[in-house]
Amino acid sequence: MKKQTIIFDLGGVLVDWKPEYVFLNEFKGDRKKMNWFFENICTNEWNEQQDGGKLISEATEERIKLFPKYKSLIKMYYEKWEYMLKGEISGSVDILKKLKKMKFNLIALTNWSAETFPVALKRFKFLKLFSGIVVSGEIQMLKPFPEIYNHTLKKYDLNPSECIFIDDRPINVLGAKKCGIDGIIFETPLQLIKSLKKFEIEI
Repeated sequence: MKKQTIIFDLGGVLVDWKPEYVFLNEFKGDRKKMNWFFENICTNEWNEQQDGGKLISEATEERIKLFPKYKSLIKMYYEKWEYMLKGEISGSVDILKKLKKMKFNLIALTNWSAETFPVALKRFKFLKLFSGIVVSGEIQMLKPFPEIYNHTLKKYDLNPSECIFIDDRPINVLGAKKCGIDGIIFETPLQLIKSLKKFEIEI
């Protein structure tokens, strides 16, 4: 079936977001120590709780109680969160603009805290290209669980067989496929162009 809608993840696909942009400097360039901190203190799993709707203040307070030695670094995670946003991934945004000109329906589906997403809305003008944006923290659902994909399909009256989902995390693409949505695992803008050709979409 011909594809009508392209559903984009944001972080890692259209937005260059990495905690190391803040913390590598704090650890004086010691990547090993920084990675230990992310693996044991401010972990991906902890960050995803806020993406799922947990209040940042509550999450920060709980983490400090668990690891009081790292209080200043834990507080820094969200105090300097905006500086983790390096900017847009220009090649990907160019593809997004071309898809818009080709009259594709564009939807964003992101794991993102409801408290920090307004920063992205102000900063990234390309977000206006989307006809709809689903933010996990606003609805307290997360990728790769089926509820968030089904919510997106229902909210925007989408036929899953007419959609393509693009995400940099394989587990999220697999989650979409389980809901009947074809997917592309994003690596680079050039690779995305090649992958879209498989769906007869020429950029």
